[in-house]
Amino acid sequence: MGEQESNNSESGGGGGVEDMVEGPAKENGRAADPRLQAISDAIRVVPHFPKPGIMFNDITPLLLRPSVFKDAVDMFVERYRGMGIAAVAGIEARGFIFGPAIALAIGAKFIPLRKPKKLPGEVISETYILEYGTDCLEMHVGATEPGERVVVVDDLVATGGTLSAAIKLLGEYHVILSSI
Repeated sequence: MGEQESNNSESGGGGGVEDMVEGPAKENGRAADPRLQAISDAIRVVPHFPKPGIMFNDITPLLLRPSVFKDAVDMFVERYRGMGIAAVAGIEARGFIFGPAIALAIGAKFIPLRKPKKLPGEVISETYILEYGTDCLEMHVGATEPGERVVVVDDLVATGGTLSAAIKLLGEYHVILSSI
């Protein structure tokens, strides 16, 4: 649910919905979850957005279908409940849609990872390279504690730059990636 190169046959990786849908019929010895098809069907692909060669996966139709949106959140909650997750870090902007709901459901705090100059107070910053430019993420100083397990929620892994920046911001904590 984001961008991917049009000539890329992969979904963006990172354990996202597309990986589960296109993967084998069984995951970890269990039958594939029937909710995945409705979730996959609710994602609209927009060719050449935001630039030529990018196939943008628009999650707006998923958000307009409450039962499908709930199923998507529930699947992440089922994955992470009981794993001792202390925080869910959401990368702006799609991580802000799914991250807080997942955090509340598993009893974890939510940490926003934002674009520059969007957070008040003391922040740490990390600049990274995108597939079509550069960007920066910021996080409040002290948002995490040493030893906390943190799930990072983003829309996909394309070049890995955003994820790398998030991991650097979170420091030496136990980070678990979850892409939408």
